[in-house]
Amino acid sequence: MRGDRRQIQTAVLGSVDSDEPLMLPLEAIELDVFRRRHDGDTFWCGLLLGGCGLQLTTKLYTDRVCHFAHHRGPEGHLHVCGRRARGVSSADHLYVKSAASAWLRERGMPAGFEFAQPDGAPIGSVVDIQMERRGLRVHLDQAVAPVWDEEREPVLGVSVPVDRDTLIRRWYVHRIRLDSEGTARVVRIGTEAFARPTEWFGLEDCEVTERGLTTPAVQRIVASHSAPAPRWTPGKAKKEPTVNAQARALLSQLDDARSLGLVLAATRLCSEIAALPEVDREAQERLDAALKTTKGWLEEQVELRRSLYAQLDQAVMAQDTQQVRTLYAHVNAKAAHDRTEEEDAIVSRAADHFADQARATHESILAKVTAERAAADAITRVGNILKSLNQGRYRNMRDQVETLVRYGEVAGDRVTVQQGRQIEIWKQRAGLSPGEEPTEPLDDDGTQQLKRKRPLYRQVARRHWIKRSCPRCLAGRGADCVIADGTGNGELRYVPHDERLQPILDQRKARLPRRK
Repeated sequence: MRGDRRQIQTAVLGSVDSDEPLMLPLEAIELDVFRRRHDGDTFWCGLLLGGCGLQLTTKLYTDRVCHFAHHRGPEGHLHVCGRRARGVSSADHLYVKSAASAWLRERGMPAGFEFAQPDGAPIGSVVDIQMERRGLRVHLDQAVAPVWDEEREPVLGVSVPVDRDTLIRRWYVHRIRLDSEGTARVVRIGTEAFARPTEWFGLEDCEVTERGLTTPAVQRIVASHSAPAPRWTPGKAKKEPTVNAQARALLSQLDDARSLGLVLAATRLCSEIAALPEVDREAQERLDAALKTTKGWLEEQVELRRSLYAQLDQAVMAQDTQQVRTLYAHVNAKAAHDRTEEEDAIVSRAADHFADQARATHESILAKVTAERAAADAITRVGNILKSLNQGRYRNMRDQVETLVRYGEVAGDRVTVQQGRQIEIWKQRAGLSPGEEPTEPLDDDGTQQLKRKRPLYRQVARRHWIKRSCPRCLAGRGADCVIADGTGNGELRYVPHDERLQPILDQRKARLPRRK
């Protein structure tokens, strides 16, 4: 895999599983201030960024933009990271969570956040925000198509398209953008309507109501749709009785309540209509028809409520997390008022299910982090052991090679091609061909004990082997052996190669008298 040359502009602070984002300044003078402010902090290619989980450092340049970079490997190799997004917007989902969490907390509205990945979408494409009665799904890019008229209201990034018919049918849609301010990203919410320019607001100007996410622009758009169309009549206009105008306003509000599924509002409006004083005949007929229609609708809502809670309870028992999530959002959006004890128990079991899933997800992330850290430590040890072996600094070669193989397995794909070749060479030299297990006897406690043998360089004095050339590294007579690992770096070994020593020991053995 070739290294990705794109510069890394974002990281997370403190640990690999942190959700606290950082954006690096582009200019050198700003980076100096950044480094002083974060003196003692650590930066990571975080898992929630789709990163590899390794630590990052800052790189200062005066002739190009500054950026984060991975630490080099134990042998000076550049680390290969498969992180997909690296630019200033690559941590926007973390900035959205941070800003939305603070905004809702100020309003006393607890919320849960999830970086959903439907259909394998990259992490960061979608942020799900679940409040007690409402839900939002933030689409930061086009990886996941928005779904309208479901439990979560879509909030679209500036690059996500919306068709004309949707704008007309829904009256408006919300958009989100993040603007860079210094080394932070600031959330802006926009409201787009048909034939109207998008109006942008800070989060402090937005609210969450029964209608959903609301901005000052929403109030004007709804008012323009709710106002009755002006009617022209010839002659002098006849002043309408006040009670008839009030009835007409209540009917309009009742239509809106039914269309938005607002049971409490519809029930209240029915009571207000029933309490109206006498109106004219035409208005009374319209009121009676509306009350009859609403009564049937409210009965349907009661049945729908019963069905929703029953389905939610069944989904929890079946441990169907996706179905629980969908129904839980429906219940909170449409049937959270006046819960019975039985309904409260169902919702409590659903919340417990989410808590169990969250723990499982957290444990999975921790396991991944632990594996990443073990692999990072293992590849460092692989480099150190290979260096010792290549320089001849070992007491028992077989011991060292077995340790090398174990760490190589833990390091996995972090082992470079060159390191892999060296490991195979040392396995063959130690008598550990691929798949072969050590054959040493077991100790009393069942553990394997390796036979300790004196290394060859301790059995032959220098004055003897220095008179010979080395068949492995081709060092001539009178010259020390050099590392012969295929790199051609010519570093001297602390001890000679075994191939230079073995012929001397073989000659000594041949001169020994044979036992009869």
